[in-house]
Parts: sequence; structure tokens; C-alpha cells
Amino acid sequence: MKLDENQSLDRTLESAIVVSWKDLMQGAQGGLIHVEYGFASTGTLDYLKVLSSPTRGHWLVACEYWMSASVVHAAGVRFENGFTSEKLAHILEFVMQHQDSFVLPPDRHRDGLLQIPTPTMEEDTAAAAMINKVLGGFALPLAVA
Repeated sequence: MKLDENQSLDRTLESAIVVSWKDLMQGAQGGLIHVEYGFASTGTLDYLKVLSSPTRGHWLVACEYWMSASVVHAAGVRFENGFTSEKLAHILEFVMQHQDSFVLPPDRHRDGLLQIPTPTMEEDTAAAAMINKVLGGFALPLAVA
């Protein structure tokens, strides 16, 4: 299944972070989140890493997702440093397993980085609607609002 032609991976990942913001900030009022991702030689996503910074200058790995296992890590999502989010785990699993349904960045020979500041209420609402639309296309109910 293909989503809207303009359904980019970056926008989808950003929306996933926004709807999981409270879990990733662990009670902090504001902050910044980075999403790093890299591609395999085949041009598909190999991994992504979510880093949380509720305090300026201090970064913690919140979670990672790897498409394949190695001696260093298992395949799938893994939360670290006391972070947990069932909602984000479900969304990341969906996105990584259905990445061919999204518009991937054109240059897949370089790693990607998204920087996501504290969302506004309007951004939160828009992100929830987008994630529900994405997941709804695959009949996966997930309340994200």
C-alpha cells in the first residue's frame, strides 16, 4: 500500500515524536529531540535513534530501532535510560516495517537527522491526525491524541 504521494518519512517520524513527546521528555516542560537515521547499502532504512534533551546540552538516547540484529544490538525497538513509550514503539515498528510506503529522502548515501523542538498545541493536533491517518490506512487502531 502506498500512502499519499507526499507522505515523507521525515514528516512521519517527526509526527511520531510529537505524539510521543510526553514520554520522551519525562515530565520536562520543553526540550529538543533528535532523530538520527541511516540507510543500508540497498537504500532502505537500516536504523534510527531517538535522543532526548529536556535540559539544554544534555542528551540521552531514548530508543533505537535496528532492522537487523548484530552482535552489538538486537533487531527491533529498544528503549534506554529509563525511557519507554508503547505508542512510539508501535509507530516505529510500523514505519520501519512499511518504509516502502513512504517517500524516502533522495540521498540515501548519507545519514539523516531531524531536530524537533517542543511542539505547539496545533502541531500536536496535526501530528496526531497524521499518525492516525497513516496507521488507519493499515487498519491499526492507535489512539494518539
